[in-house]
Amino acid sequence: MATNAEIAGRFEEFADLLEADDVEYKPRAYRRAAENVRSHPTPIADYVAEGDRDAIEDIDGVGDAIASKIVEYVETGSIDELEELRAELPIDIADITRVEGVGPKTAGKLYRELGIETLDDLEEAAENGEIQEVKGFGPKTEQNIRDNLEFARQVGQRYLLGEGRPLADDVLAFLESLEEVDRCEVAGSIRRWRETIGDVDVLAATDSPEAVVERFVDWDSVDGEIESGPAKASVRVGEIRIDLRVVAPEEFGSALQYFTGSKDHNVTLRNYAIDRGMKLNEYGAFDVSDLEDAEEGQRVGDRVAGETEEGMYEALGLPWIPPELREDRGEIEAAENGDLPELVTREDVRGDLHTHTEWSDGNNTVAEMIAGAEEHGYDYFGIADHAEGPGVVGDMGLSDEEILKQVEVVREAAEDSDLEVFAGIEANVDATGEIDLGDDVVDALDVVVASPHSALDQDAETATERLVRAIENPAIDVLGHPSGRLLNERSGLEFDAAELGRAAAAHSTALEVNSNPRRLDLWGSAVQAAVEEGAPIAINTDAHRPATLEYVRWGVHTARRGWADPADVINTWDLEDLRAFLH
Repeated sequence: MATNAEIAGRFEEFADLLEADDVEYKPRAYRRAAENVRSHPTPIADYVAEGDRDAIEDIDGVGDAIASKIVEYVETGSIDELEELRAELPIDIADITRVEGVGPKTAGKLYRELGIETLDDLEEAAENGEIQEVKGFGPKTEQNIRDNLEFARQVGQRYLLGEGRPLADDVLAFLESLEEVDRCEVAGSIRRWRETIGDVDVLAATDSPEAVVERFVDWDSVDGEIESGPAKASVRVGEIRIDLRVVAPEEFGSALQYFTGSKDHNVTLRNYAIDRGMKLNEYGAFDVSDLEDAEEGQRVGDRVAGETEEGMYEALGLPWIPPELREDRGEIEAAENGDLPELVTREDVRGDLHTHTEWSDGNNTVAEMIAGAEEHGYDYFGIADHAEGPGVVGDMGLSDEEILKQVEVVREAAEDSDLEVFAGIEANVDATGEIDLGDDVVDALDVVVASPHSALDQDAETATERLVRAIENPAIDVLGHPSGRLLNERSGLEFDAAELGRAAAAHSTALEVNSNPRRLDLWGSAVQAAVEEGAPIAINTDAHRPATLEYVRWGVHTARRGWADPADVINTWDLEDLRAFLH
């Protein structure tokens, strides 16, 4: 069954190919539809199965023509018009546009001028000096392409957490519905909530392994079987591979610990166990202190744990370590010393300070976004549309005059809400770390988020100085998506996260964990470095419609990967404390 992410991917390809073919207007319509389809809370394939065409067309940005393409794709697995475009422009558009600086228009021009269709073609042309000979290009552009090819190849094999985790949730719901399954859970990087994944790993405990494997392979959502055996199977749902492993119930905990990883965490934990006369593996925790050779056999020694994951750590005298922390960044030592943090949870988050409306590039009115926040049970909510500046798409940024007008609209809408509504702006951090807002505008606003949107190819030293300068600006409350990265699309700025953390702590500026699954910026290790320096963190969604306020899920788990507790996160604070911070 086609997932929302898969359908959205087809429309993004539509948009890219049309743009590569120099078609105007249509690409933007397809991208808007793709974004709304991707974030839609209900599987759109269900609407197709039910024949509910009205529900499909009710999705913002999906009219009759796009709805027809959705139905065609769900029912047949292809779209005739897209296949025709692919034939006209046989470009691996997704791969090529992952190279920073190569957008769809550039890809189209390189195809027409040099016949470039693949990353290999692009690399060969760059190495041969052919690209700089094309009108509008030059040696610097060609070198930039060479520098970014490796990144493009690496990310092409991984999927966003926001694409993989909903599918994992569907797999778990299916397995939980089987009477033969005693327990089940995801494992691997998806359980550690890494920002990208290679595949979806699932573990199930059962006394009937072959029956569970058979039911799994026959699941309605499966698009193809890759392989299967008595105790494991691999299938494809859409473009994503799902690997199921079934184990005996008494070994579920040990298998879950082992297959969750990370590899580095497991190696350190096994060495910790060896020093204490213990042996850990996927079958359990074994006391081997009385054995001369503890390396022979997997189930040797006195088995003391394995049914639960908590028991595996308890056997070593350690508390259970949350999966997000298992990256070998000091978590085992912290567990031993009783210093593991009480990690932030979704329930701790009381509001969102970075969201958009139709005033810039959002899809909904101020009132509609506030209503969405009310449905989330928030205490407070911030509107922060784009200000004018470098890197803002098209002419969607607001002038100072328009910002002041919007402040009035926000204040008026807030009168009809029980929420505390903050009038804010997302300013643009220019290449030197400055923002362009008048003093009267800053005085009128409740919150200023400032984010880099351009000059994202600076070296690490320059980028760090730029971002620290922004942090030191007393007008700025939150440094938004500090690297400007887009996962699987562009790498963004590199910087010293600890130095940003020190500056943020000194100047009471929050560093954002942008929860959009295409950003997750800051990321886990950067959050950890910043928190260790005392930096305040803000978990914001950057939502462009009410449905994407749900992105907070990804931001919370990213902050957890950075060892953040509720006290570190300003939008878990009560309203009085938050007001004091913002002023």
